[in-house]
Amino acid sequence: MVRILAAALVMGLAGTAWADKKDCGELKGEIEAKIKKNGVEKFSLDIVDKDAQADGKVVGTCDGGSKKIVYKKG
Repeated sequence: MVRILAAALVMGLAGTAWADKKDCGELKGEIEAKIKKNGVEKFSLDIVDKDAQADGKVVGTCDGGSKKIVYKKG
């Protein structure tokens, strides 16, 4: 029983770590589709380093948290 619980815990943690390493291009495409679905036509999404100063709202992180996606209207 203990082995089963330990295995389930390890698998759960591994799944979470894998999800954090999403490709920036893929995530940017998903976010772009959601924004367009909400009726916004003029906007920009920029991928920048996590420590970079960016004008806009951070809407996602990618590449294991090393980069962020910044949204700006207009």
